[in-house]
Amino acid sequence: MGTFKIEGGHKLNGTITPQGAKNEALQILCATLLTPEVITIENIPDIIDVNKLIDLLASMGVKTQKLDRGKWSFQADEVNLNYLESEEFRKKGSALRGSVMIVGPLLARFGRGYIPKPGGDKIGRRRLDTHFIGFQKLGAQLRINADEAFYGVEAKELNGTYMLLDEASVTGTANIVMAAVLAKGTTTIYNAACEPYLQQLCNMLNRMGAKISGIGSNLLSIEGVDSLVGTNHRMLPDMIEVGSWIGMAAMTGSDITIKDVNYEALGVIPDVFRKLGITIERQGDDIHIPEHDHYEVQSFLDGSIMTISDAPWPGFTPDLLSIILVVATQARGSVLVHQKMFESRLFFVDKLIDMGAQIILCDPHRATIIGLDKKVNLRATTMTSPDIRAGISLLIAALSADGTSTIHNIDQIDRGYEDIDGRLRALGAKIQRV
Repeated sequence: MGTFKIEGGHKLNGTITPQGAKNEALQILCATLLTPEVITIENIPDIIDVNKLIDLLASMGVKTQKLDRGKWSFQADEVNLNYLESEEFRKKGSALRGSVMIVGPLLARFGRGYIPKPGGDKIGRRRLDTHFIGFQKLGAQLRINADEAFYGVEAKELNGTYMLLDEASVTGTANIVMAAVLAKGTTTIYNAACEPYLQQLCNMLNRMGAKISGIGSNLLSIEGVDSLVGTNHRMLPDMIEVGSWIGMAAMTGSDITIKDVNYEALGVIPDVFRKLGITIERQGDDIHIPEHDHYEVQSFLDGSIMTISDAPWPGFTPDLLSIILVVATQARGSVLVHQKMFESRLFFVDKLIDMGAQIILCDPHRATIIGLDKKVNLRATTMTSPDIRAGISLLIAALSADGTSTIHNIDQIDRGYEDIDGRLRALGAKIQRV
């Protein structure tokens, strides 16, 4: 596992372009299994999680070819289904959370799909019930090997139906949609996720010949078709990276321009950062964050403490609450952060408290942050990254702190952020990969 050494207290300056969206990539890459024809995808981020999925697809027999930086072609015309029963598949599949989304396409096209219990961030329970209940409603039989934590679904034929999802799961919706596009008849999914990345998936499937309506809403209708064809697709910029750069600029008092953000797909993200008093200037499809000496938290109309919480789209994404929390430590005013979806995601705050932040962890889901108003800088320390989003938050804290900090287990950061140290050095950051 690698380590970052960060000399904090330096202002950054320049422009940065967000990578392709990690969470979109995991869905889109799995969708290449739905057709034997070639699919070309652009703006794929070069990060650990995505590269693991590409390697898994190649091991399954998918022809993968890197055409250019961030541009790949995929052709699933010779998928080896026997590989799904191998020990190597179990090992590779269990190392990646996004691997669960191969099940829907495999079930739709080949009548069976298997997956070991997926890995990923240790941020709390991330159950798979929504996925497999959806497959069962389409007519699949569920197989579970509890001893080996191995899941499978099989069906001679999938049939469209109505279903009300128990939660608006993004990966669950994506998996069920990919299964339903080749089912007989019409499938209606209520309480579907409607994130921009899910919209991207649905629009790509429609270009491949699927018949999906209601895209962008929580009520999807999918008329099954017999087969799908190849297509070209370009992925959105990563909205989590955009939010990370906004927080980093404000926290370090830097002047940064974020290029080509696809502003309309950011939803409420800019407005939530504005609630912390951060100035965000839209310049076409770019965002400019001017240098901040201070930023002051807004309060509600009745004067009560500002509360920022996560919610399904179009609400605020839970992936940015860790960023909000660390940025609030240097704001003027107080914030209550309420992480509703994952019960372990706030447990990294002890590291910020060690750095001098004033944070009260109320319970596993809520933390109150009393901002230091940049009157007292955070102190450098040694810490370990527990997950992707906590890792980038600790990196932001280290960049603003006095002294040299050390962050271990940076593979967690590399899972979601492409060449993070190189891109930061281009802005003037003092960061070294050891």
